[in-house]
Amino acid sequence: MKNDLPTTHPLQPSNRRRQLLKSGASLAGLSALGLPALVQAQAGPIKIGHLTPQTGFLGALGIHAASGIQMAVEEINAAGGVLGRQLDLMSEDSVNPQVASSKAQRMIERDGVAVLMGEISSASALTISQVAARNKKLFMSIGARSDVLRGKDCNRYTFHVDIPVTVMVNAVGQALVRDKLVQGKKIFSLTADYLFGHDLSKAAKKFFGANGGNLIGDELVATDVTDFSPYLIKIRQARPDIVSTNLAGNQVTNFVKQYSEFGLPFPVVGFNLNTADAWAAGEGNLGGIWPTVWHHELQTPGSRAFVAAYMKKHNRPPENHAWISYVSMKIMAQAMTETKSTDTEKLIAYFETEAQFDLLKARKGYFRSWDHQLMQEAYPFSVKAKGQAKDKWDFLKFGDAVPAPNQPLELLAPTKAENTCVM
Repeated sequence: MKNDLPTTHPLQPSNRRRQLLKSGASLAGLSALGLPALVQAQAGPIKIGHLTPQTGFLGALGIHAASGIQMAVEEINAAGGVLGRQLDLMSEDSVNPQVASSKAQRMIERDGVAVLMGEISSASALTISQVAARNKKLFMSIGARSDVLRGKDCNRYTFHVDIPVTVMVNAVGQALVRDKLVQGKKIFSLTADYLFGHDLSKAAKKFFGANGGNLIGDELVATDVTDFSPYLIKIRQARPDIVSTNLAGNQVTNFVKQYSEFGLPFPVVGFNLNTADAWAAGEGNLGGIWPTVWHHELQTPGSRAFVAAYMKKHNRPPENHAWISYVSMKIMAQAMTETKSTDTEKLIAYFETEAQFDLLKARKGYFRSWDHQLMQEAYPFSVKAKGQAKDKWDFLKFGDAVPAPNQPLELLAPTKAENTCVM
């Protein structure tokens, strides 16, 4: 009679031995793979919440910012990601402070982002930083420049990458004092009527007062103003020695174009100008001395490589907001790699060690532990003589880095004694 039963019962010793051997082989395979790698693979991508204005008077700058951070993410992911995980960038238009706050909260609660990054508007950066603090989530404020964000409105969950208004004023101020354009001079200023402009005006007034300047007028300009003729008439009537602008975004572009059309003879200096706004003003319309945090003609190996890659991708040079968003993402990736974590507390602790970061400049930068401001070089710039430009992006003339190589990076920044920041 044929026996259909297995010759060996599943629970007999020989089968138990084979099962144990099979299990052991599986565990050995997991060990070879590495349990941390397995956990990271199961964890999925690292979500980055990026908010920046892509419409409105700062929209042109925000579009550059979005392209810069996207390029950094693509490079990082192509090189294997961070901690064996890909970066998943969520980049959205922050629109205004209220929308920025709502979107930041949604990114944390619904989308589960590891960190928040971005912004150019100081007013929107303030509301995002408040959301970050409430939720104990890291916010890297990339392009907002107001001193109060690093001062009375600071919090331990927010780190600041761009140069603050005090550095911008001091960077230009050194050149103004050198050229004898302050002492005993009558100054008429225009100020953007929102948080950043007010903060910039405060720093400018402090500088003029300390160096013997005489402020004879200061006009607040709403952020949606496009016709500057009423202000230009006031300037013509006041007959100042210097016109000083504390404007922002496309306000600067509109002002300098119309100033040129009016043919006013008074020199213009400014404490805020992004290269995109300078390019939009066009050769022949822009003059004076201005500050910047970076420019595409910077001749360091890192900057040259970045500019070449960006030009190949976008067929135009990177604006300073493209650069700063790019390096900010690289800074964040370095922090996650060094801490082997996306945990907020570990990232904060790492940044507060004042670890150094490659900013594609001659000197590396670091975050001050007590106000979370990135210390780095800045640059004054003026305008080349008409006819010297090689192309439509080439008419700006950049000065040497400040502080100088033999000076501390903190030289132009607010000191601890001057700052009201309490974490």
